[in-house]
Amino acid sequence: MRIITKFNLVLISVGAIAMASSGYVSYYILQENAKREVITHAGMMMEAALAIRGYTISEIRPLLADQMQTHFLPQTVPAYAATTSFGKLREDHPDYSYKEATLNPTNPRDRAVDWENDIIRSFRDHSDQHQIIGTRMTPTGPSLYLARPITINNPQCLSCHNVPSEAPQSMLARYGSNNGFGWKLHETVGAQIISVPMSLPQHHALLAFYKFMAMLGSIFLLMIILLNIMLRSIILKPIVRIAAVADEVSMGNMQVTEFDASGKDELSTLASSFNRMRRSLQKAMRMLEDSQQKFH
Repeated sequence: MRIITKFNLVLISVGAIAMASSGYVSYYILQENAKREVITHAGMMMEAALAIRGYTISEIRPLLADQMQTHFLPQTVPAYAATTSFGKLREDHPDYSYKEATLNPTNPRDRAVDWENDIIRSFRDHSDQHQIIGTRMTPTGPSLYLARPITINNPQCLSCHNVPSEAPQSMLARYGSNNGFGWKLHETVGAQIISVPMSLPQHHALLAFYKFMAMLGSIFLLMIILLNIMLRSIILKPIVRIAAVADEVSMGNMQVTEFDASGKDELSTLASSFNRMRRSLQKAMRMLEDSQQKFH
């Protein structure tokens, strides 16, 4: 087997191990980075929903307070404003979903299901907990969620959720007096939850992984080509020349040109040693010829 073939086999084996190790580590890192990126986007969306809630309470509701006495305007409800705005946002980000899950909501649409109840009760039991990030299994696969508590810190919210007698009649006419009441100031009544399928960060990570491995493979291939060129020009060509001269000398041709032994590398040492061996052989041949002539 030729030296260049052995060299390439060793290089490819080492490169394959290095690429496999790099691929394993990079895939894990890219998965985590993609997950953090999705969570960051979800956090920004959550902040936008909070801003919409605050704007609705402080700006929209006071302007429409008089009209609320005659007919109910859902646009004055913070949860409605945030959910509707997020619905518009989903047109460009369809993978994200938003819900203001509540233990005792006015609108049955917002009632928390079992896994959402667990999140809300965790917030209620741990007042210092401001965010929960986790995954859960769904019929379509694992889903990543970001949850933050809905706590009644604005007394204006109690105008619709304290007791039915204080609520706008238009709201009672639409939703009745059985749900959405009994809320208390500084009480955690629900949670804002943004969900996204795990397939989204996994897809982002997979695309980045393919690009990284393609780039790494291209660099490795270029390195093999450059190393082969350097191996041929620096090592193999001098060795081939030495082998050719050695072949000529072995057949008795002592007129071939000596090697340039300048330099301090191993090939220069080999060339210098071969030149000395050749000169010694020439001297030995001359001595042998002289002795034969004297004998005759």
